Amino acid sequence: MHFGSKKENGSGGKKVTGDSSAMNKQFRIAYFEMDSVAAKFHLAKDFQTEVISKEEAINTEMNNRGKAIQQKINFYQNEAQAGKLSQEQSDVASREIKGMDDEMKNRKQQLDQDYNNYVLTRQNEIKTKIKLFINEYNMTKGFTYILSDDPGLFYYQDSAYNITADVVKGLNEKYKPVKKN
Repeated sequence: MHFGSKKENGSGGKKVTGDSSAMNKQFRIAYFEMDSVAAKFHLAKDFQTEVISKEEAINTEMNNRGKAIQQKINFYQNEAQAGKLSQEQSDVASREIKGMDDEMKNRKQQLDQDYNNYVLTRQNEIKTKIKLFINEYNMTKGFTYILSDDPGLFYYQDSAYNITADVVKGLNEKYKPVKKN
């Protein structure tokens, strides 16, 4: 009975379908080291420089605002100690300092949001450039998969399949930095 059934194959009657040329194709995987690309891809290095510059600008602005608030506080404290502030003037001074502090917090929040949006946009731009390059690169290489090796992700890789140097070289050839005058 068992041998007389009309099953297509030994997998419970399910027929395997698919492109036979794809099934006969050699399965090849390559990888590139993302930390090396980040360290050597000129666009990524320029991005890091821009990020540091933006962080410094935010810190400078916040420090300047903090100093301005502290100067106001010191001024009003000196005035109060000299007996030159009435209760009404002291209330006005407190509201002014609170307003400056609130303004500083709002500005910091806006700067942080702008910074985070900028970083996310630029990171996506870099990822897109890497992906487009990998797609173009693979047109002639014929890998089934090309993986990005983030540190600690893989425990063993055969360095024969490491295409990091090709990726960095190709990305840098395509990237033309904008000259700043």
